[in-house]
Amino acid sequence: MNSKILGIVKNLSYTFVANIVGTLLSVVLVALVPKRLGAAEYGYWQLYVFYTTYVGFFHFGWVDGILLRYGGREYEELDKPLFHSQFWMLGAMELVITLLFSGGILLFYPHADKTFVLLITALCCLLVIPRTFLQYVLQSTNRIQEYAKNQMAEKVIYAAAVVILLLAGTRSYESLLLADIGAKLVTLCTLCWRCRDIVFHKAAGLRESLAEAWTNITVGVKLLFANIAGLLIIGIVRFCIEQTWSVEVFGQVSLTMSVCNLMMLFINAVSVVMFPVLKRTPQERWAGAYTRLRSVLVVPILGLLVLYYPAKVVLSMWLPQYAESLTYMALLFPMCLFEGKMSMLINTYLKALRRENWMMVVNLASVGLSLLSSAIVILWLRNLELAVLSILVLIVFRCVFAELVLAKILQLRVAKNMILELVMTAVFVCSSWVVGGWVGCLIYLVIYGLYLFLCRSDVKDIIGMAKSAFRPAQPEKNAE
Repeated sequence: MNSKILGIVKNLSYTFVANIVGTLLSVVLVALVPKRLGAAEYGYWQLYVFYTTYVGFFHFGWVDGILLRYGGREYEELDKPLFHSQFWMLGAMELVITLLFSGGILLFYPHADKTFVLLITALCCLLVIPRTFLQYVLQSTNRIQEYAKNQMAEKVIYAAAVVILLLAGTRSYESLLLADIGAKLVTLCTLCWRCRDIVFHKAAGLRESLAEAWTNITVGVKLLFANIAGLLIIGIVRFCIEQTWSVEVFGQVSLTMSVCNLMMLFINAVSVVMFPVLKRTPQERWAGAYTRLRSVLVVPILGLLVLYYPAKVVLSMWLPQYAESLTYMALLFPMCLFEGKMSMLINTYLKALRRENWMMVVNLASVGLSLLSSAIVILWLRNLELAVLSILVLIVFRCVFAELVLAKILQLRVAKNMILELVMTAVFVCSSWVVGGWVGCLIYLVIYGLYLFLCRSDVKDIIGMAKSAFRPAQPEKNAE
């Protein structure tokens, strides 16, 4: 195998294993935690999970700026005194935020259980953000294996702690929250040791350090806002579903989304590796690489959508109480295609091109559409099917908008392929939601076969790239 591709595959294998471990952890938590905890206890645990989704934004773009500015560098090239100063200044800022937030909660919030959840969330912020700093340093300098190992270690430690606690008979959500904090603390300490030439180093000058911090924040804040808006696109719809119907309905929709997101595992693994690889590739080759990678991603995923049919049958047998809600998979399954393009290609390219402002514009427009659709479909019409369908529509809108922006920047023609993908998505939704069963599966397979015929040149390119990637490298001949 080509040595360069071998390195990429090795990095991919580590990140893929880390994602597999994360999925197994999710399965364990979904299967065991609600069974062992009471409804209220489980609710507070879910509240903590929800809150911690947003703690990463309290670096105010500082870490995102480092990823954007130093992506593609070698680790040895980094200015260690300057990075040492950034790490400890960031940690000091998070300590102040944690203390102020905790003090405010203790003084003004009377609810005992929610107070505990919020305090642990604040502590989580203090641990997660410095660790994210070091993880981004590893990611931007292509030390993907160490990055993935650290992520995997947290999952393993937390999973082991949760299983032990539940088998020991614990019924308190507080124990599970503390187990999560323990896992984060251990992995932070481990990462500090791995990056000890940054963490334990002589500091740079104060003026230089402050100037560097300001530059990182001003560069990263646009990406931060883009990421916040990206979370809110679906978050608004899910919040409105929970408020309008019930926690049970919210859980059913969340389960369906979790099943659909399983297809994102490999794509997420690739996206972690893609950014440093792209930054090290000459920019004149980016457009051609995008076209090829796009085909490699889209053509197989459209075929994998057929897995919906056996998956629905198996899951309905395994979880009969969720059988009715699993029909929503027909509306949400195609989102893995558009989320995959956003994660692996579009966002990666826009970050590498330093077009965070366009990422923010796309996500803010999508948030506006999310607010409008939620108000009409959920609050006014109170139609759950349309609410679930709106999630797919919003994801498609964001992906199409963002890809049109990127195509204009790279001077690419993608309209034909985009139209074909939208048609295939509509065919899948109609065949699985309206027709259903194996008849719907057969209809989609026939149309997918027609799609492959229309895109036969892309299929040939994919086969050619696969053969090239796994062809043994030819030894170089010595000059005579």
